[in-house]
Amino acid sequence: MESNTEIVNFGTSIIVPSVLELAKQPLAKIPLRYERADQDPPMVSDRDSGPSVPIVDLHRLAVGDSAASELDKLHSACKEWGFFQIINHEVPTSLLEEFRMEIESFFNLPYAEKKLLWQNSQNQEGFGQLFVVSEEQKLDWSDMFYITTLPLDLREPRLFQKLPPKLRETLEAYSTEVKKLAIVILDHLAKALKMDVEEMRELFRDGVQSMRLNYYPPCPEPDKAIGFSAHSDADALTILYQLNEAEGLQIRKDGRWVAVKPLPNAFVVNIGDIMEIVSNGVYKSIEHRVSLNFSKERLSVATFHSSNLNSDLGPANSLVGPQNPAVFRRVMLEKYFKDFFARKLEGKSYLEQMRIENMGDHAC
Repeated sequence: MESNTEIVNFGTSIIVPSVLELAKQPLAKIPLRYERADQDPPMVSDRDSGPSVPIVDLHRLAVGDSAASELDKLHSACKEWGFFQIINHEVPTSLLEEFRMEIESFFNLPYAEKKLLWQNSQNQEGFGQLFVVSEEQKLDWSDMFYITTLPLDLREPRLFQKLPPKLRETLEAYSTEVKKLAIVILDHLAKALKMDVEEMRELFRDGVQSMRLNYYPPCPEPDKAIGFSAHSDADALTILYQLNEAEGLQIRKDGRWVAVKPLPNAFVVNIGDIMEIVSNGVYKSIEHRVSLNFSKERLSVATFHSSNLNSDLGPANSLVGPQNPAVFRRVMLEKYFKDFFARKLEGKSYLEQMRIENMGDHAC
């Protein structure tokens, strides 16, 4: 078991206070460590007439005459946006509702109970924040609970055993359903890329799945803070379930921040850095962030899907050749994740380190 624990531990993050507990106090101003003068101005106005994130219908992708045109829509969304919303995904509404209620209860647990599930100095899983690498670093106005869910042998037993039993049961069911959905989407992406479908399946058959449960409390100075710093995801595919109506997710599109308004019973899906690498740059991972609200809390669950832990990450063999050389280097997935979690989040800077033209003599 000892080697297993070593494998699952992708890194640590400096322990920080609970923002939810902080927000319970009557604050007129936010503490200095949460002031973020480094952030871009707020998003484009809700009244902006610009385009919105594409919507992809999973039924249409699978059925007859509509499949080809829907696949083209998916392909375009992944190239041009890096984000799309997926409808008719067949994850039961009853499960989503049950999961929502359990997560709301989870974040509302007494602080003394939450502390039993807090991060520790050896592992970043649990309640807290990620990517905190110094005591001087500015912080996001949010609490999160991070946990590795699949494959089973990568789980942190301490956390799973201490979860409220009903939440654990519901999380298990949700994990299974969302993995099935991710595999279906990955199959369609392989077809759209004209990649060997079996190569895609083999790469993700026992892929790493982790979840980040997010809680963004109301903020007394929302324009001076950020809920989640701008970043691209390190995984292949992120499936986001937004639990309530409060908006906040924004993506950088053509140099501007555009708000994403989740549809009822839809998932917001985005391309991560691993998929940009596997697609050899055809698909783009996109910077996104979370803004705050003065009076509303926001809750969401991001499920991250990555390739197998022992896989050699790089452009798909079926997509590269003499006429289409690899633009990213190859690296073992475990090393890729450990290097990612050891850094402060800064846009797409980590992915840029993977580009062959940035490697000099180290390219391989």
